[in-house]
Amino acid sequence: MGKKSSKPHPALLIVGAPGAGKGTQGKVLGTLPRFFHCACGDVFRSLDTRTALGQKFVEYSSKGELVPDELTIGLWKVQIDNWIETYHYKPDIDILVLDGIPRNVEQAKIIENYLEVYTVIHLTCPDREELSRRMRKRALKENRFDDASDEVISNRIETYVEETRPLIEYYKDKVVDIDATRQPVEVLGKIIGEIVKLDAYKERAKIVV
Repeated sequence: MGKKSSKPHPALLIVGAPGAGKGTQGKVLGTLPRFFHCACGDVFRSLDTRTALGQKFVEYSSKGELVPDELTIGLWKVQIDNWIETYHYKPDIDILVLDGIPRNVEQAKIIENYLEVYTVIHLTCPDREELSRRMRKRALKENRFDDASDEVISNRIETYVEETRPLIEYYKDKVVDIDATRQPVEVLGKIIGEIVKLDAYKERAKIVV
């Protein structure tokens, strides 16, 4: 079995409004050696509802209620440990790429027990019309027609502004703004340009496996 390290795992966060391209960039980074992508959706999709934590999650989600921050991070930690035990994620050589978690400042504070955040990639897209267009296009492509409505899209953007955008202020010394309206390959180039400057990356780049 893999070892559960007590040392904080090195991580980078990708933060941005819905439609900014967090998932796209996170997935691509996760295919590169020395990086492991963890999206919030991955954690909940892999949830074992037979466990005590899993049952607590179902208790909230079945009522349509927001899952408390402590429980969300608890579920995240269980999944991270599972990935370590099965050697999918190797914290001694991998930098964790987080997308969609932490969702707010309270979760960021809890997650600091386990992670050392080296940088926060902020995908900026001040044009709300462009964000709405991207979200509508994605919803239709994935046959989620209800998610293509103006009301749903507006609510998701407002939730981001109220809940998640304060993370930019919380991590202000570590934030790098990258224009998300460029072509995805250009955005990726900018992100990689920032990552290769990090000490955590330089250390891992020297490791021969």
